Amino acid sequence: MSTSSSEEVEGGDGGGGGGGEFEGPSSRRRMMRSSNGVWPAPFVEALAFQVAADASLIVGRLAAAQALFNVFQVCSTWRAVSWSELLWQNLTRRIWNVGHLAHNTWRDEYVYRHRTASNFRSRRCVYSNIHIPIDNNNNNDGLSCRRLALSDHHLAAGFSDGAVHLFHLLSRLHLSTFYPHYRDRIGRFSISVSGIILSDVCLVFATLDGDIHSTVIDVGITPLRRAYMGDVVNDGALVDFTGSNRWWVGLYAGVPGRAFHIWNSETEELVFIGGTLTDPEAVIGWHLLTEMTDLIGRVRVTSHENAVACTSLRVIVFDLANLGIVLGEQDFRRGITVASFDANNESTLITDSRGTASVRRVVDLEEICRFTIRGASQQRGRILGCVNGGYGVVFGGGVIRVWEIEHGGYLYSFRERIGECNALAADDSYVAACSPHGILHLWDFRAQ
Repeated sequence: MSTSSSEEVEGGDGGGGGGGEFEGPSSRRRMMRSSNGVWPAPFVEALAFQVAADASLIVGRLAAAQALFNVFQVCSTWRAVSWSELLWQNLTRRIWNVGHLAHNTWRDEYVYRHRTASNFRSRRCVYSNIHIPIDNNNNNDGLSCRRLALSDHHLAAGFSDGAVHLFHLLSRLHLSTFYPHYRDRIGRFSISVSGIILSDVCLVFATLDGDIHSTVIDVGITPLRRAYMGDVVNDGALVDFTGSNRWWVGLYAGVPGRAFHIWNSETEELVFIGGTLTDPEAVIGWHLLTEMTDLIGRVRVTSHENAVACTSLRVIVFDLANLGIVLGEQDFRRGITVASFDANNESTLITDSRGTASVRRVVDLEEICRFTIRGASQQRGRILGCVNGGYGVVFGGGVIRVWEIEHGGYLYSFRERIGECNALAADDSYVAACSPHGILHLWDFRAQ
């Protein structure tokens, strides 16, 4: 990688801000000279951070690079600040919401994230497809993909027969297939996968009957174990499951007053049960165990230990650290397309039944922007949606389209037409979709 600061912070536009704040100047407290006198390095460092953060907030994440470039061009001594690792660490956390180092330096990490986001905006990607090794001894219900999950190096696909297939993203190789442990079940779809939490350390997945299974994947693959045994009679069906490195969150339907279950992911202890979000869908929740129906609810964990969940009529935001305290809620008279609901970091994507998608701040549900999914009301088949740090990705009518989520501008559609789609997922580096008959489609936007 070039060491020229002008190349490392090449300009651009679009994208969105992340979390984190400036932690203070680096220990390199040299005095910087300008035409007006002596400026301390910590001051210039803090100035560069603030200029980049403001550009990201006002214009977009990619604009932060051009703002930094302008600061570094003031004079040669100001350019020396571009070598501060702490500055790049603070910027990477603030602009890209990344707190772990995957490259040699934080400057390299920032450049990688910038170039990957630029690729996403410009449709520069590598497409591939993967054929999932379906067990021919099972019936065709196993061909219906219910959930997809992405991590830095892995992809997991969960199916209605309970199977979870794990792949290595770089090589596209199939690593393993996991099935939930056997026990007496209620309903033919009770083992259908209802949620996956995936990191490069472990894989956790849940099924409709409330069972949660876990395995370690970073040093080989350990045997699958049941971390929690569900109680479908008393809790209802576990219709969605998500989490983070601190929490697991389950959304249930079937028993009033028990919509949310929250676990401490480190101890696997159930710490909260409550909530009424899915009470109107209680009967439909029971039908999920015996019928393949549309999604009735979704829940997502954000970067600030909040969770946001929806049904077809209502969105609710609650605090995980304070055990389910409701922070905000809103009804949608036009209805919500549950399969197009998603959240990432500080934003949530909500699409109504007429095809109007709005991006909102999770903390207060204030609208950031909106865009229209063309022909959504006339689309045959499902409308699926997901959102990453800067872009909204929506499938409909065999086509995947992308919008930027700062101003709601339409960017492009993928060239590949994939027909029907059962599940869709996106992060800042990849988009994954699964079509019937067990074909995974993968678009790789990573900077090379």
